[in-house]
Amino acid sequence: MPLKMNDIAKRANVSRSAVSLALNGKSGISNETRKKIFKIIDENGYTPLRKRKKGGLRRLAVLDLILISNKQGIMNRNYASLPFFDNLVANLTQNVAGFGGKIQITTIAIENLKTQINSIKKSVKAAIVLATDLNREQVEFINTALQNVVFLDTYYEEIDADFVSINNEQGAYLAGKYISQKGYKNIGYVASNKPISNFLFRRKGFRKVLHEVNLKVAPEHVYSADPTLLAPTGELTQHKLKALPEALFCEDDYMALRFIKEFRKHGIKVPKDIAIMGFDDISEDTMIMPELTTIHVPITQMVNQAVTQILGQAANKDWQAQKTLISTRLVKRQSL
Repeated sequence: MPLKMNDIAKRANVSRSAVSLALNGKSGISNETRKKIFKIIDENGYTPLRKRKKGGLRRLAVLDLILISNKQGIMNRNYASLPFFDNLVANLTQNVAGFGGKIQITTIAIENLKTQINSIKKSVKAAIVLATDLNREQVEFINTALQNVVFLDTYYEEIDADFVSINNEQGAYLAGKYISQKGYKNIGYVASNKPISNFLFRRKGFRKVLHEVNLKVAPEHVYSADPTLLAPTGELTQHKLKALPEALFCEDDYMALRFIKEFRKHGIKVPKDIAIMGFDDISEDTMIMPELTTIHVPITQMVNQAVTQILGQAANKDWQAQKTLISTRLVKRQSL
């Protein structure tokens, strides 16, 4: 059985108010407490039992944020510690509070997706789904099951649903363009070992710009890495260390920061020996030397747009599905 809020508080050895603060993305508790609470939720599930008032979303003033956890994906057991998640919840809470509302958070394990969505679909009036790890079939199922829903951080052109995502292809194109303009010819690529649609779009954008400038990534300079870990994991073998590219583009900042740490361990200097660029612009980028050149993701704008679209759905029975791609921007620092 999914836990109630009181059950979560007992297991985490915290107050019920601490659980409420964590679920609503508010300050007042430590990061350690927040992580402990979400770990318990992730392992056991949580379905809010609060009754909703009748009426539209603005009068109801409750918006469901549905998180799909996936042990094999980006939203794994450590997702609550990811900068994107913290920024998302904080921005969404602030936005909804602007019209007197509140956020209800439901975490669903991807292996129980259909069962748990079916169990909450009658009570959910409007939801934003953090859909980073969802495939086409799973998005279609949720879109059919829930009456008002916006999918955040993924994008499927062929599905008649509301999406809000960054323009991953444009961002990676921007990165590749900058690397080539800096004069680098021998370029390496660090790809996610998890098949996430966002990363596939990034590969498409990077390949496009390389084609335009008549460059290719040599097979020996293609690396596969976990996109969620910060500590070095030995992806760089001694063989690969002997024949490094001039510059390296990583599909996210976690991989880029990890490679910088691993290079440092082997006495390889960034950017003197190899230049590195990431994607996402997380806070840790400025806590390492050299600071990481990257692509900025406008989370606040994503949240604002998602709320606008969910309010539009709830208020307008003739609402037509809207797909929004938000552009990224280049952040120049010292690693490239």
